[in-house]
Amino acid sequence: MKLFSWYFKSNLLMRILVGLILGAVCGIIFGPKIAWVNPFGEIFIRLLKMIVLPVIVFTLTVGAASVHPSQLGRVGVKALMTYMITTALAVTLGLVFGNLFQPGAGMKIAATATQVATADVAPPSLVDTIINIVPKNPYGAIAEGHILPVIFFFLIFGIGLAHVRNSENEQIRESGETLFRFFNGSAEVIYLVVQWILQYAPIGVFALIAVVFGKQGAEAFGPLGMTTLAVYLAFATHMAGVYGGLLSFFKINPIAFFSKAKEAIVTAFVTRSSGGTLPVSMDIADTEMGISKGVYSFSLPLGATINMDGTAIYQGVCAIFVGFAIGTPLNLSQQLTIIATAVLASIGTAGVPGAGAIMLMMVLDSVGLKVEAGSPVAMAYAMIFGIDALLDMGRTACNVTGDMAVTCIVAKTEQEMDESYWGKYKKTVVAEGGALAKA
Repeated sequence: MKLFSWYFKSNLLMRILVGLILGAVCGIIFGPKIAWVNPFGEIFIRLLKMIVLPVIVFTLTVGAASVHPSQLGRVGVKALMTYMITTALAVTLGLVFGNLFQPGAGMKIAATATQVATADVAPPSLVDTIINIVPKNPYGAIAEGHILPVIFFFLIFGIGLAHVRNSENEQIRESGETLFRFFNGSAEVIYLVVQWILQYAPIGVFALIAVVFGKQGAEAFGPLGMTTLAVYLAFATHMAGVYGGLLSFFKINPIAFFSKAKEAIVTAFVTRSSGGTLPVSMDIADTEMGISKGVYSFSLPLGATINMDGTAIYQGVCAIFVGFAIGTPLNLSQQLTIIATAVLASIGTAGVPGAGAIMLMMVLDSVGLKVEAGSPVAMAYAMIFGIDALLDMGRTACNVTGDMAVTCIVAKTEQEMDESYWGKYKKTVVAEGGALAKA
């Protein structure tokens, strides 16, 4: 393995970016002749598809089972509902910006001669989609790869497990803990497997992008730039409009909020990790915002687990991109299904490395756009994956901003926020050992 140590020790994001650039250059230079690398891309798509359902089953169960039933009281319900509402608004905003900018329009990525485009599959109606969320047979839904029913079942299962873990009956409680440890251990294994798959990502991205640019030429750069622009404008609109509007509604100064939260936002942007930013967010909530520990110690970790507003925006814009890129724009029913899928999937996948790309695959599957190796959908998906790191910085910053905004709102409505911390020009931080004034 020493021969490849330079590869594994180098930065993964840089490797993926290099794979994207080299794939585009080689595709433009060699044209259709580059098609021989396609099997390497197909392997990458298969690896990603292999991991989707295990990610849902284990991480969603652990995420739902980690919330103590007693925490689902007034504070818990407020935080949970606000997170769900802002996530729904976020994916809706993403779809709006996607339809407005129409990234991918005019590309019309075609399938190979031996394959049928997934876009030709007629999507189910909205009513059928709602009914089919409840599975007749959850094991059948897993075997057939139906995403929404699997999400629904394991969300319910995880909530049930949370109650069993906190049963007054010692035997039942121990059984619940044993089952939770199994799912939690399995989730940790899945995280590791995802990391392994991501090590292959630069090669897979190179192959898939090379094939796309071999067919499309340099014209493919424009749609990727338009996608990035649409995503970041949607992030800015959501942060200023939705979060700023909610904060103003609850009489919290948005300018003061963003001033206090800037360290956490920048940390999230650089690290691309909501969980990694959590200590910074909690410190700011305590020392800069005057929020009681009883609120932020629950609301912020909950947000890092289930709040994925930035990722939801990304899903909306990128799903629209895929639809336009393959020449079949998504209809209203499909776009409403995307909203439902993104909100439900946000419960468990936030802590998974590469969560955005995995969730995008779930979202596309839910509207009949299956990422099959060699298909037009897979080619469009590969283009998004190539710029995923760039988009991930913005969406993580948006996620963390949402965690802190919702925490402020819950604390304000529960009268668990010290108003003296919100002076216009001066912040007074009350530390455990005394008072410390900050200019």
